[in-house]
Amino acid sequence: MRILLTGESLAGHLSPIIAVYDAIKSLKKEANLESLEFMLITSKSHFLWEIFEETKIPYKTITISKRTNPFLALPFGIIAFFQALIHVFNFMPDIIFSKGGYVSVPVVFAGWIFRIPIIVHESDSVPSRMDKFMFRFAEKVAISFNESKDLYNSSKVFFTGNPVRNFIFRKNKEEAMESFSLSKEKPVILVMGGSEGAEEINRLIIEVLPELLKDYQIIHQCGVGNYDKVRSIVEKMNIYNLGGYHLFPFFKKRIADAYAACDLITSRAGANTVSEIMAVGKPSVLIPLASAVSDKQKMNAFHYSEAGAAILLGEKNLKPHLLLNVINDIFKDHLKIIEMQRAAKQLANPLAARKIAEEIIKTAK
Repeated sequence: MRILLTGESLAGHLSPIIAVYDAIKSLKKEANLESLEFMLITSKSHFLWEIFEETKIPYKTITISKRTNPFLALPFGIIAFFQALIHVFNFMPDIIFSKGGYVSVPVVFAGWIFRIPIIVHESDSVPSRMDKFMFRFAEKVAISFNESKDLYNSSKVFFTGNPVRNFIFRKNKEEAMESFSLSKEKPVILVMGGSEGAEEINRLIIEVLPELLKDYQIIHQCGVGNYDKVRSIVEKMNIYNLGGYHLFPFFKKRIADAYAACDLITSRAGANTVSEIMAVGKPSVLIPLASAVSDKQKMNAFHYSEAGAAILLGEKNLKPHLLLNVINDIFKDHLKIIEMQRAAKQLANPLAARKIAEEIIKTAK
């Protein structure tokens, strides 16, 4: 069986793709599959090698443009379509699994031309116009939020949740704390801004870092492109107890240790990130990206905050000391932490990758 995977070259797309890839491989014997071949079509990015260092999934890249001006984007779209057409023809898969994004559009369209069955997965609570366009070519559409079914009104739709990688569950808290040289005397806060980091969250944390380090230890993923700048700023601040601050550009597989070691997570609200936060059962403070398409991060965060698993803070008027006060209030109320942990675990969908894998195999057969 040949399976073509497609999605953007960001952790928010590639991590769920890897989770589905692993789930399909684990079902090979159960599904009586004689052979399995995979190929990924994605966009160019420095994250490709970072993320696929161990999985070794063969991949091809195509040229895409995210420009909103149709006259500027059209030439790139034509190039991308013919690149996708060639890659799909050469591999000729039995099925295509799409995680959405700009790069998936020409791949899905090429697959439709060759009459290859397509399954699309929608991570967010509200689909973008681009994803809605792809749905019309899909045989099945998997969704991450059961409450979103009414938005689709289609028999194609089935609920799975958002697939997360299995390795994030396999870490012991004490061992994880030792790996970061963390003390048991202070709670641990994990700060993330997605795979590329978030400059606004970085700024907020840096401004209250001296106050935070009085009571907490910080693990901070600032983004590859922001690492040198953040490190330089922090070093010049001459903070007394900087030993409690652990800065990283990008975690790779150490994200599992970070999840296990922390007591609270402050993060953006991308679908993959919040799905992993719920899967590991951690309370969180979510700061959605204000410019995200269709306010999808805000809608994701609202879903989890309504269920009691997270605190939602709007980015637009958020001040550093407001964030500090929210964090302090959470840790002052031990019962609240327990309730947030319980709510997070109830929202998790640990079998999402397997459900999608089963549907891919069933449809391809």
